[in-house]
Amino acid sequence: MSNAPPSAADQLLLDHAHRHGFTVTEKNLEVWKSRRLLPGNIPGGGLGRGKGSTSSPAPESLDLVLGLARHAGRGRRPTDLALLLFAEGLPVPEQTVRAAFKAAVDTITVHGDDAPDSDPEQRLDDLADHIHDAGLTVTLVPARAWRIDEGIARLARASGHAWPPAELTALDENPHPSPSTPTDAALVAVAAVITGTMSLEDIGDMLRAMNPTAVANPIASLVETTRKDAPDIADKVLNPDGNLALGLLGDARDQLRDLARTTPLPDLATAWTTVERVREWALDLCTRVEEELSAGRLGKAVGEWQSSRYAMAGLEVLSALKQRERPPAQHAFDALTLLYQLGEFQRLDRLVPGCQWHLLGAEGMLPPPIRELLQDFISQNAAPTTP
Repeated sequence: MSNAPPSAADQLLLDHAHRHGFTVTEKNLEVWKSRRLLPGNIPGGGLGRGKGSTSSPAPESLDLVLGLARHAGRGRRPTDLALLLFAEGLPVPEQTVRAAFKAAVDTITVHGDDAPDSDPEQRLDDLADHIHDAGLTVTLVPARAWRIDEGIARLARASGHAWPPAELTALDENPHPSPSTPTDAALVAVAAVITGTMSLEDIGDMLRAMNPTAVANPIASLVETTRKDAPDIADKVLNPDGNLALGLLGDARDQLRDLARTTPLPDLATAWTTVERVREWALDLCTRVEEELSAGRLGKAVGEWQSSRYAMAGLEVLSALKQRERPPAQHAFDALTLLYQLGEFQRLDRLVPGCQWHLLGAEGMLPPPIRELLQDFISQNAAPTTP
């Protein structure tokens, strides 16, 4: 290793970090530049008479070196650093950001990925055997959600409130539902990843399994009866096998990688921020409900919880509770998944003009941050909505 002193440009960065209370070494700068987290120095003019040349740090390097010093630590991967700096709005090189989002998708691996060209049906059979033999399961309802659901049920009974109300029960047309087991859910989830499709029955079973204390589940019923209730729409949105295509057919991870490659950086940043706000909303809702239950009252927070548990917002609550900590890669994956979801809304709008998008504005249908993001979309055919 060379004992030569750092260049004037690097020394400026080292001094800048030191003035802000950080210890940064020349080796740190070398590694960060090699990982494309920090741009190289900008060459300047020669000093003359064989004395070499000058250089200066890129203007954005001053902010980046402070961000890197703040987040760098043992075990922190370069892709994590890129995502954390991006989340702060720091000027990370674009290709580095996109590579970090793609790497987040690559963390999701499935048994059989090493033989992607195998027969699809055989691969699904192999997956089913693998999941059974390995005892793989999916946590459908985290313990905290179970406690809240049970607490609401106890307090409702003690208060003389009938739950669910008869009107809600009447909206569920499936008299003999078959909720997914944790093992079933694992297979459905993995199959959806590699095929990009889910059957309406599987979706209904998953929705019921994620709200097991519900005597009735109208949203699950709406999914299960799509073919009967809306045959014309079903013909447009279902593939020849009768399954719902989650975008283009094929491995869903390929579509997420494409989003990482093509989505404008401001949209990636908006998705990242929205995912963060959704998690904050979900955890805050849990806290507010628990406070009401401790006080022995069924208040506004309990009402919001109940509305959410029966619709899409509740899925985000369960997701937040499954992840005690959200590493940067998971956050990036969730941001891409949100973009995927928004793209599917737009695709459906083209396939089925005149969809009742205003229904997404009803409480519980979407987490408030996503509802705000979609406000123009929801209001395009605005009509009054009630929970």
